[in-house]
Amino acid sequence: MAELSDLSASDLARKIAARQVSPVEVMVTCLARIAEVNGAVNAVVSLRDTEALMAEARAAEAAPAQGWLHGIPFAVKDLVAVKGLRSTYGSPLFADFVPAADDLVAARLRAAGAIFIGKTNTPEWGHGSHSFNPLFGVTRNPYDLTRTAGGSSGGAAAALAARMVPVADGSDMMGSLRNPAAFCNIYGFRPTWGLVPGDAVGDTFLATLATEGPMGRTVEDVARLLTVLAGENPEVPFGRPAEDYASQLHTDLRGKRIGWLGDWGGAYPCEPGILAQCEAGLRVLEDQGAVVEPLAPPFPAEKLWEAWVTLRAMLNAGAKGMWRDDPAKWALLKPETQWEIEQGMGLSAVAVHAASGIRSRWYARAAKLFRQYDALVMPAAQVWPFAADWRWPETINGRAMDSYHRWMEVVVPVSLIGLPSLAVPCGFGPQGLPMGMQIIGPTGADARILAMGQCYHQATDWPGQRPPPSPAARR
Repeated sequence: MAELSDLSASDLARKIAARQVSPVEVMVTCLARIAEVNGAVNAVVSLRDTEALMAEARAAEAAPAQGWLHGIPFAVKDLVAVKGLRSTYGSPLFADFVPAADDLVAARLRAAGAIFIGKTNTPEWGHGSHSFNPLFGVTRNPYDLTRTAGGSSGGAAAALAARMVPVADGSDMMGSLRNPAAFCNIYGFRPTWGLVPGDAVGDTFLATLATEGPMGRTVEDVARLLTVLAGENPEVPFGRPAEDYASQLHTDLRGKRIGWLGDWGGAYPCEPGILAQCEAGLRVLEDQGAVVEPLAPPFPAEKLWEAWVTLRAMLNAGAKGMWRDDPAKWALLKPETQWEIEQGMGLSAVAVHAASGIRSRWYARAAKLFRQYDALVMPAAQVWPFAADWRWPETINGRAMDSYHRWMEVVVPVSLIGLPSLAVPCGFGPQGLPMGMQIIGPTGADARILAMGQCYHQATDWPGQRPPPSPAARR
């Protein structure tokens, strides 16, 4: 049954529906794989009791199909509250928190038939693209255990790459779906903002930067999971209806115009080899008939960054600023979170308005770009997977990074205005480390971008062609 761990979620779902394989067999294989590799990778945390999981698998085997994920093991990112399952947000403040209700993402996954086996690791509060925290430690890259898996969806990406789960949820404020996807040779999709709604908790009008989204080893799995996660929540504003994305994956790239933004005219320094690796990925699209054109920077990078850090700090201070007045709780926050809150506490309304104005002008400029181009492409990361014992990269090519997240600035143009962006694998560097690029579309073009990604996947299938080394091979 070991080969079951290599199957996509879509293939597993088809086999379960045809009764060619049972949820019990799938669960046995999943737990065996976790036992084999998770000790080294540390991607799945708060793993549930085996007997309870096997009982749920037997119940799924006896029950009629509930949804696309019927009987499929699923580990939910630890920024999502799951009823009855320890949900920590990577923070000592919530070390023993067991929610009484599901967040909306978990509720939709549960309704689709998923069996929750545990959580996937994340940095505290999702701050930073390196998944480590004082509760569970560091998640390591399955391709090189001395390196990071990225973040904040690093646990999800590593669990997928290492075949511990067939499909996963992630979230993305500042590249948290795209950066770990690049580092772990999988797909991560940041949907159009509002397509996957949040819960009616706290502010739901100003908090328009972060979104949940799907991750997988195939674009089909990403598309199917997006259909599960997407759809309006009447309790929050700015919603969008869901579609059947998997049924729209067929397209023809001939004549499609793609703008290559590279390193934004040098504004986003990239370690040697990354741009060349992405350009190799672009050649795959050209081989299928797409026309790739290099583009000059369409907007000042320093203005995008100014708006980004202002709005991000405002939201963090608003959501977490109350802990600043409690010395005991404040001491338990990571320095990066404290910095975000302090930055936000000092902001004026005028500064926030100015940041929103920059954001608005960039949205308008991007909309004009998409009248000329079907998609834009950029690297999904500026550095190769770095040492797991670092907090974050302090320099790129000798250029100092002035904050804990400056080294991943390449994701900001997408995140600031909520565009759909699919991180696709684009091969491996000389050290055997993965890299990826973003295929970016206009607002609402989620189905079209996924279809382009499917063409790319069918021509490459990097996750299938180059899985991580087996634990035996490391000995």
